[in-house]
Amino acid sequence: MDGFFSIYAKKIFSLGLTFNALLSILAAAGILSGFYAANPFWKPFEPYLVDGSLFWAIILASTMNIFPAISLGRVKTGRLWFHHYVYGLVVLVTSTSLLLTYTSVSLSGLFIASTNSVTINFGRFFVLGGLALVLDDFADISKRLRSILTLVKFKIYQQRRMIHAIQWLMGFVSLYISSCVGIWVLQRPAEANPSYFVLIGTLLVTSLTSFESVARKTWIRISPGKI
Repeated sequence: MDGFFSIYAKKIFSLGLTFNALLSILAAAGILSGFYAANPFWKPFEPYLVDGSLFWAIILASTMNIFPAISLGRVKTGRLWFHHYVYGLVVLVTSTSLLLTYTSVSLSGLFIASTNSVTINFGRFFVLGGLALVLDDFADISKRLRSILTLVKFKIYQQRRMIHAIQWLMGFVSLYISSCVGIWVLQRPAEANPSYFVLIGTLLVTSLTSFESVARKTWIRISPGKI
């Protein structure tokens, strides 16, 4: 019984890290969109953050964190009728369709628009949750995708030490940006809203995930074999 719970706890933790990586990408994309649209009149989290373009580092760090997060959850949980990706696609397509039909958000706005709408943000939660399930089981969607992922894995293997070093650096950049947002919020408590605290926590988890992956030498230990 203990083994049963530990397996599912590991899978849930893995999905949570994948979800956080996707949420970080979504948040960074939204801030970058606003930063470039309002440039040079809006500088996010100034004077603590030296340049809003640094949020590109969050996208890179989060993207690099997806593989370690998924590999952490490589456990045999079995499946109920279908693969995980089937449930993920159902949740992803259903949530996206409902948001586009019953709210004013556009397809692009679904991922980058800044909003305090509970309905839209609740829908985004399910969109990202569905996408996390799809990514967790991505290699099982088709043999062609598995072959492509195996090739990508081989290319990564060839540059594994450089990727390891980049992830180490991205961990520090993510921690720096999270600190900047935190200090900015502390200096402006009247302007603070829950989205800022979610952003701080998300960036902090992104940083810690990067450091944990470096400590486990995930990229160094990657093998060139099949997915």
